This record gives sequence, C-alpha cells and structure tokens, in this order.
Amino acid sequence: MLNWDAALNPFVSGALLTVSYRQPGVVLTDHRFAVPLDHDDPAGESIELFAREVVASDKAQQDLPWLVYLQGGPGFGANRFVGKQAWLGRALKEFRVLLLDQRGTGHSTPANRQTLPLRGGPREQADYLAHFRADSIVRDCEAIRPRLTGGAPWTVLGQSFGGFCAVHYLSTAPQGLRAAAITGGLPSLDGHADDVYRAAYPRIERKVAAHYARYPQDVERARQIAEYLLQHEPVLNGGYRLTVEAFQSLGIVLGGSEGSHRLHYLLEEAFVRTPQGPALSDAFQEDVQSLLSYAGHPLYALVHEACYAQGDRPTDWSAERVRAEFPQFDAAKTLTEDGPLLFTGESVHPWTFETDPALRPLRETAEELAARTDWRPLYDPARLAANEVPVAAAVYHDDMYVDAEHSLRTARAIRGLRTWVTDEFEHDGVRAGGSRVLDRLLALTRDEV
Repeated sequence: MLNWDAALNPFVSGALLTVSYRQPGVVLTDHRFAVPLDHDDPAGESIELFAREVVASDKAQQDLPWLVYLQGGPGFGANRFVGKQAWLGRALKEFRVLLLDQRGTGHSTPANRQTLPLRGGPREQADYLAHFRADSIVRDCEAIRPRLTGGAPWTVLGQSFGGFCAVHYLSTAPQGLRAAAITGGLPSLDGHADDVYRAAYPRIERKVAAHYARYPQDVERARQIAEYLLQHEPVLNGGYRLTVEAFQSLGIVLGGSEGSHRLHYLLEEAFVRTPQGPALSDAFQEDVQSLLSYAGHPLYALVHEACYAQGDRPTDWSAERVRAEFPQFDAAKTLTEDGPLLFTGESVHPWTFETDPALRPLRETAEELAARTDWRPLYDPARLAANEVPVAAAVYHDDMYVDAEHSLRTARAIRGLRTWVTDEFEHDGVRAGGSRVLDRLLALTRDEV
C-alpha cells in the first residue's frame, strides 16, 4: 500500500531530499528548502521551496558562479527545459543555473483551491497569500543563496514579474547580487495598479488592430463567436463558463512573438455544422479552456493586482474599474454597431472567479485581497539611486504586458542601469530569441558593448 505521508513529504530523516539526474548535455539536481512563511517570524511556520539546479555536463565538477532565474507571472513555476533550450544554453556556458519555483508555484508548497482551505476562511487565506509577493520571494532567495553558493553573490535573470522581483532585490538586498539582467520587467516604482491598466488598455487596442490588419478575416470571425456566446454562453467540458468577456481575454496571447498567429488559428477552427446548426467545435473549446483556465497557475489570478500594491490604497479590482474608462472594449455595445470586437490582455476581473472552476471557491479570498490596505512598500528609490550592482534591462518597444514608458522612467531612477530598447522582440524575447537577449544583457552589465 502506498504510504501517502511519505509520498507527500519531501523530508527524509529530517533532511531535505536532493536528487541528481541527466538530460542531453546537462546535469540536473533537484533541491528542496524549508523557508519561513513570514521571514519576520523565522521561528514560525515554514513552507517548502523547490528549485532545479542545471549545469553543463562538461562543467559539472567546476566551481562556477551561480545564476538564479526568476520566472514571470506572478504564480508560475520555473520553465521545465529539456537540455539547453532557449536562453539556458547561453547561461550554461559560464553559470550554474538555479530554476526557482517561487513560493506557491510548481513543486513548492502549493497555493490553490485544494490547499488554501487548510488555512481557514477567506480572511485567513488572504493573510496567507499576502506573503506571496516579490518581497517574500527575494527573502526566499537570500535564505537559500548561502546554502548553495557558500555566501557568494549570484547573478539574477528576471523575466517580466521576475524583473519586478529583481528590482526589489536591488532595493533590499543588493549585497546578494553580482549582477542583474531584466527582460521585459522594469516596474513602475510608485504607480498604482490603476496607472498600470490605464496605460495598458491603449497598448492592447494597438495589438488588436495590428492583428486584424494581419488577418482581416478574423474581424468577422470574432464577431460571430461573440454573438454566439451572447446567445448560448456554453459551459466547456472542464466546467469553464465561456462568456463574451472570457472570450475577449484570449487577447492575452497577442503579447507573445507568435501570439497573433496563434489567435488566428484558434479562431478559424471555432465552428462546426451539427444537426442543430452551427456550434463551437470540440477542438476550439478544448484549446480555449487550456488558454483561459487558471487551474495550473491560480496564484496568478489571486495576487496579480497585488503585485503592484504598496501602502494603504487597495487595488479594488483595478483592471475592471479602469476598463470602464475604455468603452470600446464593451462587447455588447460593439455588436450593436459595425466595429471590430476588441480583445483584452493581461488582466483579472471579478468574473474571472465565476467562470473558472479552478477559481470559483476562491472568490471571497480574492475580494479580501482586493480590499486590503496594508501593503508593504516594494521599492526603495533612495537605495536604487545609489545602486552599485551592474544591471541591464531589455525594454521591448511595444510590450503589451509591461509599459515601456513606465520601464524607462524606472531605468532612469536606478543608478548605472543600462537599457536595451528594441522592437525586434515581444515580451517573450528571452525565450524566443534563444541566446541573443541574455548574451546582450550580460555584455551590457560588463560594459562590453
């Protein structure tokens, strides 16, 4: 009979389990660490962090400097690379790489509809989740760094939200950093979530316009799907309720390098003829659910707006409130006229917790987080102005997810930061660009270019 306690417990005789194995060209070692839930209460409750060490096979015995990768999100575990995919091959030429599953994600102690009820009710769950922002993630990094590097500083590569974490790192623990490379992730230092979304909706509108210019046939397809949803509002096989607003949120893919093409191929498979008339195809429904469901990353929906929160001002469903300032995104109004249906982008709304079965049990918890007014500051402008850590950032010219103007304003506030502004890549440039983006940023931190 399976011993479930042993299966769910990473500790072996009081020690954390470490496992090493190989993939083509690399040696991987899985690490598990116990860290405080609240770093201000180190003797209190602990949670588990999972991280995967990767080193080139021919360098496995060498004493290499470390690079820690902070994934975008919030709420996503680190990439599951095979071999030397994407930017990893470039990093492995000189680093031992740590792919960290930030707290609550991946193989770290999970935070989802199944586990959060262990905390108590919505208020207790929200109090728990308040410890899952950039400040706690950076303190996690500092807790595990000495155990891996012997105390030596490491280089951080922060993608998107991982870049937000990197800027917090520069604000609070620069002694832990040898250098910082940031890709599509320079946050506004003092902007409220309202400012973020007020800048975002016009960018999203431009991305949608560019998509329709590339695929003009999608204008009518999108309208047809929206009209069908207004009449039927189907429940997909996995229980997801596909409303018009949820359909519009498929625009989140438009911020990626292949996003427009991906959306086009999705729309063209939408309908199939049935004895009862046109209906949404099973293939379309399956693909839509896989794109919209938060089952694999519920923490993203729960703390997305909270990752911008500082001070006593609540986020109060910022994306939903600010959207009302842009009536062109109102699908019902659009369908009474002749204009194109606008997709939306990276935003979480109250209805998100009604349409998605992975989130429905957490609606009240999300309300508690949206109303919260005791957020800690995330950035220290004075310390950033005196920064001495070599740091470089890729700023994507028309990044749909992170506003370029906000990023450049922050870049000017961080002493010594070098920027690379480019329209060659979208937000996923560090992945889509192979070695090129990381190579450029490392060169900038070393004044080689």
